[in-house]
Amino acid sequence: MAKKPRIVIIGAGMAGLTAANKLYTSTGSDHLFELVVVEGGDRIGGRINTSEFCGDRIEMGATWIHGIGGSPVHQIAREIHALESDKPWECMDGFSGEPKTIAEGGFELNASIVDPISTLFKNLMDFAQGKLTEDSAGSGGDACYYNFAAKAALKDCTSNGGFGNQSVGAFLRRGLGAYWDSCKDREELNGYGKWSRKLLEEAVFAMHENTQRTYTSAGDLFNLDYEAESEYRMFPGEEITISKGYLSIIEHLASVLPPGVIQLGRKVTRIEWQPEGHKSIQVPNGYDSRPVKIEFCDGSFMLADHVIVTVSLGVLKSGTGQDSGMFNPPLPPFKTEAISRLGYGVVNKLFLQWSPNGNRPANDKEKFPSLQIVFHPPESELRHEKIPGWMRRTASLSPIYNNSSVLLSWFAGKEALELETLSDEEIINGVSATVSGLLPVSKHNKEDKYNSLEFCNGNVESCDDNGVRFGKVLKSKWGSDPLFLGSYSYVAVGSSGADLDTMAEPLPKLGSTDSDHHPLQILFAGEATHRTHYSTTHGAYFSGLREANRLLKHYRCVGI
Repeated sequence: MAKKPRIVIIGAGMAGLTAANKLYTSTGSDHLFELVVVEGGDRIGGRINTSEFCGDRIEMGATWIHGIGGSPVHQIAREIHALESDKPWECMDGFSGEPKTIAEGGFELNASIVDPISTLFKNLMDFAQGKLTEDSAGSGGDACYYNFAAKAALKDCTSNGGFGNQSVGAFLRRGLGAYWDSCKDREELNGYGKWSRKLLEEAVFAMHENTQRTYTSAGDLFNLDYEAESEYRMFPGEEITISKGYLSIIEHLASVLPPGVIQLGRKVTRIEWQPEGHKSIQVPNGYDSRPVKIEFCDGSFMLADHVIVTVSLGVLKSGTGQDSGMFNPPLPPFKTEAISRLGYGVVNKLFLQWSPNGNRPANDKEKFPSLQIVFHPPESELRHEKIPGWMRRTASLSPIYNNSSVLLSWFAGKEALELETLSDEEIINGVSATVSGLLPVSKHNKEDKYNSLEFCNGNVESCDDNGVRFGKVLKSKWGSDPLFLGSYSYVAVGSSGADLDTMAEPLPKLGSTDSDHHPLQILFAGEATHRTHYSTTHGAYFSGLREANRLLKHYRCVGI
């Protein structure tokens, strides 16, 4: 009897398990294929990793369903009743209400300072993402006022040779400059210490840039391609978290697979394939006609007719370099060049347990506020010396839901990598110094603690009952994890959406030379292979479906 085609899926994350689920559940396909999922780690989920911290359910990786309208992740979560739970979970009440914006030195900024810059930034990003154009922009009122800056930035870019190799970061800064040019000779602010109006506006703008860095994983927005930004697509509707954890989606996808299909602790070190012609592979009992050989770190190997590679773009970047040998022979130049050009960044989450008064529960007046943080630049002479540089590039510090004693901060780029190297004590000291520099404490009027004149001076333990104390720390380490080497992809300056399409192309292609006998040896899935939904779990989901359907179509076409 002819052997069943063996399909090996590398990676048990969203893309890999979606592909496995589709291949196994398609009509009759459980008798058509021999299916194996190999995972290098000791768990399924990939960059989805639901955990618990201080009694609350949290997400170490993927957190949000980005729009519920048409999202396959939302549809699955609804079908398996994962959207409701009696157990507290991260962001169970959305974004925890209206945040306070606090500038370094303990100044709470009022809406008249924050809102114009926030509106400007949003409009600039809407222009960059194609949601707003010169024709669709408002013609009067505040909308016109803020759109003027975006239009001026557009005009500046186009008058300087168009948007070729232009970055989102450069466009944003041109917009801020145009905004300042349009509103000169304004009155200076009073009551904000050494902060001038322009310094505050630039710092609020930088705060939004730091948030955008975590959205995109671009450590520097000057590396984020402007033209490709408008190709990215979001689903309509609200953004929500999954109360029973993102892992519930993964477990649902895996639940249909028979025992033994998913093999943990099987880290792949080498993939041998045959792009030109075909020869049988020698095995201990003779020869095997399967064209792909997968080698593992323990020295074992597995043969396959088709391999779906779902490893991260970071792993592909490290495995396709000049001195590495993940693929033998190496991938063709069109594939390696796309891998090299695309961006892939690091985003990490920092969770801290907060206790305002030792072990005594906090009352309503002592609850930690949801903070947006505005800093002086790291090189400024006005900066608080005890606030570490890695804290200066985060944009927020907030409870994970309204009544939680767990706080969360997001980090991107080199600060995210630095965070991974810090001890818990260093982190607690750094965050404590930051909070002390942001939240002045009044011993005379506890209701007015944001506008008082008496500060903690970086020594949290010496504060009165308003003192802030941190206990446990938990952080993600996506950058240093060898199975991921980062968080998610972005389109870097010098690359384009076409590179994402190139990432998705199988090898050898159908119809290529000598491929008719053994086509589709290596297929690629994962968030970095989807042109319009890269960097998301639903993009990974769609890519897994795409490659499963590619193989189903291939075999149905040849009558098996």
